[in-house]
Amino acid sequence: MRIRSSRSAGLLAAVVLTVGLGALPGCGNPQEAGHSTREADGDSARARAQRARHVAAAWDGSAAAAKWRAGYHPLAETVRLPRGGLRGEADKRAYRTGSFVLRAELPTGGPRHGRVEWHKGKTLNRPSDGAEESYEALAEAAEPGAPHLTVTRVEPGRMRVVTSRGAATVPAWLFSLEGYEAPLVRAAVVPSAPPRSPVEPIPGVPLALKGPVSTSADGRVITVIAHHGVCDRGAGVEVLETRGSVVLSAFVKGPRKPGLCTKQLASQRVTVTLRRPVFDRVLLDATTGRPLPQRPWTRY
Repeated sequence: MRIRSSRSAGLLAAVVLTVGLGALPGCGNPQEAGHSTREADGDSARARAQRARHVAAAWDGSAAAAKWRAGYHPLAETVRLPRGGLRGEADKRAYRTGSFVLRAELPTGGPRHGRVEWHKGKTLNRPSDGAEESYEALAEAAEPGAPHLTVTRVEPGRMRVVTSRGAATVPAWLFSLEGYEAPLVRAAVVPSAPPRSPVEPIPGVPLALKGPVSTSADGRVITVIAHHGVCDRGAGVEVLETRGSVVLSAFVKGPRKPGLCTKQLASQRVTVTLRRPVFDRVLLDATTGRPLPQRPWTRY
């Protein structure tokens, strides 16, 4: 059964749209503006807290949560750069733009499924990308004369990934790069599809969190990407922890100063620290009511 959003969803949507990217504050009385901002901040905080509790209640003990716990869900990047990182701005730009040149044979054939292995012998078989699919996920057409990374060898291997069930070892493809001793590594196994959420998203609010970009080995420090306006004081993320879930609520910290502002989106990495490890708890976005999307974000 899907639980519809309560009145707090509408309130939160209104507050976010007023205080967030769509806000174009005028140049009225500073005292009145400050009083209004404080009231809006208070309403927003209460609405966020109520929404987070609503999302947690819908997920905790649900069939969706049980399905999530049985799957393979990375909580960090599944691409590992060469040891020490990329050298120089040209190589970093080439990686961000997907500018690769292939000077090696891509292995063909091989198993189409790979085994995810956790500690204490727990395993899961998942569909696996081949070398060509993995390379295409990294690379786009390199423009003539533009900085690029040259792939000199491609071979199968394994890598360690932080997942919702703790650290796991998964099949991977190792891409040797010209000028680097250690390869760039990309996980080959495909993450499990997220279950359908038992709670409706907040309508009309496009500020969903992205990530997680990284999760510490102990599962307590998580970095995500949040959005705010270019004239705001940045983005923040509040955390609600329950026995079965961790709900992240993104918010905009408010305008730097009164006055007109352009509607431009800015992205910001925000790190939160949990009281206990996230493992075996569902990591949720309060706005969408869904698990955080599993996408590679290190390029950005």
